[in-house]
Amino acid sequence: MAPPDAAAATAVLRPLRPPHRIVTILEGESLLNDASALLIYRLAVGAVAANGFSLGAVAPTFLLAVAGSLIVGPVLAWLYLRLIRRVQDVPTFIILSLISTFAVWMLADRAGLSGVLTMVCYAITLARTAPERTPARIRIPTYAVWETVVFALNVLAFIFIGLQIRPILESLEAADRGRYVAVAGAVLLTVILVRLAWHMSFNAVVRWRHGRLGFHPPRPMLRPTVGSGVIISWAGMRGIVSLAAAMALPPAFPYRGLIVLTAFCVVVGTLVIQGLTLKPLLRALDLRDDDPVGRELTAARERALRAALASFAGDPSPIAGVVRQELAARLANERADGRTGDGIRSAQSEIYRAAVHAARQAILSMRAGDEIGDDAFHLMEEELDWLEMTSGGN
Repeated sequence: MAPPDAAAATAVLRPLRPPHRIVTILEGESLLNDASALLIYRLAVGAVAANGFSLGAVAPTFLLAVAGSLIVGPVLAWLYLRLIRRVQDVPTFIILSLISTFAVWMLADRAGLSGVLTMVCYAITLARTAPERTPARIRIPTYAVWETVVFALNVLAFIFIGLQIRPILESLEAADRGRYVAVAGAVLLTVILVRLAWHMSFNAVVRWRHGRLGFHPPRPMLRPTVGSGVIISWAGMRGIVSLAAAMALPPAFPYRGLIVLTAFCVVVGTLVIQGLTLKPLLRALDLRDDDPVGRELTAARERALRAALASFAGDPSPIAGVVRQELAARLANERADGRTGDGIRSAQSEIYRAAVHAARQAILSMRAGDEIGDDAFHLMEEELDWLEMTSGGN
């Protein structure tokens, strides 16, 4: 029941433009919670299967799984990057990305490592290095395919769980059914209250520490407050990971029906109770920041424009002048008029490619130097991708 579903929380919060720090915490904690919860889940299932639990026997396995995942994930990412560096066909690239993702998980699982932690390390390594190596014409359709796959898998998982609930309830006696529902309700209440108690305690310690030592974030962000702690505590909706963990139990597992029913009730209960009240709660607390991502995006656009224009500063041709105007319009987030003819567009492509490459290197440098965060970087990456595509880049 532990891993919160960051996708559900951010889907509710993003339209309200909450403080960037809150969204970042919700997205980041899910990675750690998924990995730790599923690793503990795996040890617990193994203890049930072995009819016993020994800390001395489990600790080496636990430590080996964590350390091995931290090493294997980046190594597999490096191997994957070497494999695809010459792939230029879009369907081939997408198929390889899908296959490699499932292959990394299965390899980690077969090796006795944490599949989630290995995947997190694998993905972080790719996210830091792939943007510089992947062309826009490959990245755009790949992102679209992955968003569709993730959406479809979430929908299918909930449908599958729903199909499992009815047979479980029908197989129970009336007395057992009431007891199962009571247990599920107790667990639902527990996961809500424990998250509130845990995070508000942590929030109090953080605020005390900042009061004594001062608040000095690497980039401007909202200072931790009681209100931000309440929002993060309340955004603890559970989702696909909890359901998948329950369904993964073998059919003969003790009280499997109770566990699946409880997981379903916790997921539905948190989505309904917390999901429907999160918006009013955020509005009531009125938490705002000064849009740090927007400011970083503006700074990145300015740096990218300077780098792009500098790449052909010595070219006095009329075509270079047209490119300067279009780059200034697009990277200033304005709409270009699009009236350039096909012949001139073809002549511009070489200058465009060099300019976009220079702009991309500038924002990569800003991210590496921690001048901008990942959110601003990916927004700029998307803008440059579309600019590269419309200019005929390869």
